[in-house]
Order: sequence, then C-alpha cells, then structure tokens
Amino acid sequence: MPYPPQLVNPMRKELTSLGVDELLTVEEVDDAMRGASGRTTLVVINSVCGCAAANARPAVRLALHAQNQPQRYVTVFAGQDLEATAQMRSYLPGIPPSSPFIALMKSGQPVFVLERRDIEGRTAGAIAHDLAEAFQTHCGNGAGASESSESSDPSG
Repeated sequence: MPYPPQLVNPMRKELTSLGVDELLTVEEVDDAMRGASGRTTLVVINSVCGCAAANARPAVRLALHAQNQPQRYVTVFAGQDLEATAQMRSYLPGIPPSSPFIALMKSGQPVFVLERRDIEGRTAGAIAHDLAEAFQTHCGNGAGASESSESSDPSG
C-alpha cells in the first residue's frame, strides 16, 4: 500500500521545486526513456527514508551548481508511485532495486549509479561531488551538457 500523499508531498516538492520532472505513471516513464536517445538524464528514485532527506535530495540540489549538467532530471517516488517506480527500475537491468537511488543515464543507459548503500551515511556534499564528477565525465565537452552552467533549472 502506498504511503499517504500528505506524508510524501513535501518530499516530492523538494525535487520538483528545483525543476525535476516527476514521473507518476508507467507511460510517463516510458515517454521519458524513449525521449532519452542521445541525451543525458539524471534519474532519482525518491524515498521517505532519512538518507533521502538528509543526503540524496540535498545532494541533487547541490549538484545543480556543477559546471556541466544533464539535459533532463526526472524522479519517481518509491513507496508511492509503485508502477512508475517498477517501470523505471526495468530500465536499470542488473541493478538491484534500492531507494533512494540516483543514476545518470546517457541515451537511456546507466553510466553512473548511486545505490542506497552509496548514499546512506555520506554527506550531501560528498554525494553532490560524485554527481558533479559524473556530470563532468558524461555531460561535458559536447556530451550532452546544457549551454548555461549558471541556470538553476535542471531541465536545461
């Protein structure tokens, strides 16, 4: 049974207020992944757990200041949007389900992954640093980076 909306809405807003696109249905996930050809996308599987609140969501916010950025940021909410989360995980074959979870996708394929075990117990700043390095590697030098590094809108 999904968590009550009144519980998760503030946690959703932590990402959506940054411009992260929330994917609520299987169809929205499929559309986002079909549209990912030749593009970079940061996927966040959001969660109600403490490490999502203290580490994962703040790390995404901090990573918005990195020089290079993915072309799109998307999120699904584990424990709330059950079908959408399951569908997103189907695009991550061989990667065990965890939440929170962050993956940088390039042309719909994961090129950098942070599972719960990589998030839990670490600071948001350390996680954001890892994300910024992945963005530099996979989104920079014409590899799908947004034109403006000053923009706070992650959708580019």
